[in-house]
Amino acid sequence: MEDYLVPRGVGRAEYIEKKSRFLGGVYPVTSEQEAKEILERVRKQHYDARHNCWCYILKSGQKRYSDDAEPQGTAGQPMLNVFEREGVVDVLCVVTRYFGGILLGAGGLCRAYTKAAKDALDAAGISKMQPWLRQQITVPYALFERAKLLIAAQEGTVEDAQYGADILMTYRIPEGADERLRTALREASSGSVVPSLLEEIFCAG
Repeated sequence: MEDYLVPRGVGRAEYIEKKSRFLGGVYPVTSEQEAKEILERVRKQHYDARHNCWCYILKSGQKRYSDDAEPQGTAGQPMLNVFEREGVVDVLCVVTRYFGGILLGAGGLCRAYTKAAKDALDAAGISKMQPWLRQQITVPYALFERAKLLIAAQEGTVEDAQYGADILMTYRIPEGADERLRTALREASSGSVVPSLLEEIFCAG
């Protein structure tokens, strides 16, 4: 699994060019359905705007954009280019334009939509999603505190502990720490504690 970049949160920005207001919004999304639902909410919120141009890119590979009646190639594609240059995925961007009565021309529109998208992304921030592993181990009570320390030493997080004859621990660790933790647990338990993999996940780094 490889690292990838996503928006840290929702980001908004406003840009004014020759009396036209450009309201940029960046939203983290993980599916086309989620992107469409947010887009519909934005359209309803700004029902009185001249244009609601948008784009989205998903980690799974889908990407779409719309100029929403602006001249072809002046809005959606320039917005999409912002996120492709930054390498950001799982993102929806909507830029709403309230027309100010002055035509901007194709070049002016491209610059305005690009700036609104970039400013909104800057406001949202960018997080790196890194591969982690969710694992389980069964430890005797005498090794419980030691196991917690070993997991923490690898920047891992204990998520759950179930108490029975022994303790069943569920935790997550960075993928790159797997072998180090396995070695440490093996040495601490004389080989009796062996992690089992539950799933591969991504977490913000």
